[in-house]
Amino acid sequence: MGLFILRRLGVMLLTALCLTFVVFFLTNLYPNLEKLAKTQGNFRMSDEQVESYLGSRGYLQPLPRKYAEWLGLAPGFLSQDTEGNAVGRCIRPGVAPEKTPTRCGILQGDWGFSTVFKEPVSAIIATRLGLTAKLMLWVMLLMVPSALIIGVLAGMREGSRTDRTLSTLSIATTATPEYVSGVIFIALLASSRYGVSPMLAEAGLIEGKTLFKGTATSAMESANFQNFFLPVLTISLYGMGYIARMTRASMAEVMTAQYIRTARLKGVSFRNIVMKHALRNALIAPFTVIMLQIPWLLNGVVIVETLFNYKGFGWTLVQAAGNNDIELLLGVSVVSVFVVLITQLFSDIGYVFLNPRIRIS
Repeated sequence: MGLFILRRLGVMLLTALCLTFVVFFLTNLYPNLEKLAKTQGNFRMSDEQVESYLGSRGYLQPLPRKYAEWLGLAPGFLSQDTEGNAVGRCIRPGVAPEKTPTRCGILQGDWGFSTVFKEPVSAIIATRLGLTAKLMLWVMLLMVPSALIIGVLAGMREGSRTDRTLSTLSIATTATPEYVSGVIFIALLASSRYGVSPMLAEAGLIEGKTLFKGTATSAMESANFQNFFLPVLTISLYGMGYIARMTRASMAEVMTAQYIRTARLKGVSFRNIVMKHALRNALIAPFTVIMLQIPWLLNGVVIVETLFNYKGFGWTLVQAAGNNDIELLLGVSVVSVFVVLITQLFSDIGYVFLNPRIRIS
């Protein structure tokens, strides 16, 4: 197991380098750099002024050199602008040039400086990632148990009325986009003029005008059931159906296995057959899907975070891409790549514990 993990870590490192290099190459294309120069300088800059701006800040260096600087393997670019001020990768506002470190990259823990938010990229990502992690935690707590229960109940008796009902419900939730279900929930549960909230308020069953809040902005500081349930429910329903369908298919296949038939012939109760014999093997396939939900939640909550004005990791990704914030976009990419690779490693390790027949060679 230890040797397997070391090999996988080596492959993960090479994969991370390749993926980050591709993102670095795409974000450093000249049209993006030209847009960055005009955004930070003046939109009426001439081509010569753009060249001068980019050249004085090291953006026109060879791509391998810039990538090495970003990683922290090479000294950061240092120069002076037209006014004689020190400029370079490692220059930070409020820090004297003589105190500037020689290298400032990922390996040194310096992720760059956001040109839009005017803050260190690491501080921005840490804050926004924490907000999305809180959202992901509650989504997983609601989505995974509900999906497993629905899938197991549907797969225990394939073709029954319960199976057809739960399967239809799963397909409907998966087929409904998040921006559709989110708008429907806001209209039905968070509107003071439409839906059930006016009726509940008129009957005195709720405090205030709405049952839930249509925005999750206040949940960034203090999350509660009223301001946080709708985004959690919106994301959970979309992923719940897929996990439930996978669990149902796996459970139905296991229930037709030979050892299940033998257990039935021996007189083992149906409950014990499901809980002690079928459930563990049926969870192998859904386990992969559940682990893949983590990177999907990290980057796939963009629509929900925008819809409910919840400024998490997905919202930061949109802001970085929309405003051509290269350093922030690269930092977001590093976190996304790391999360995807780590979840895949945990998936492989989890296989061994779920099924003893699987061996690491």
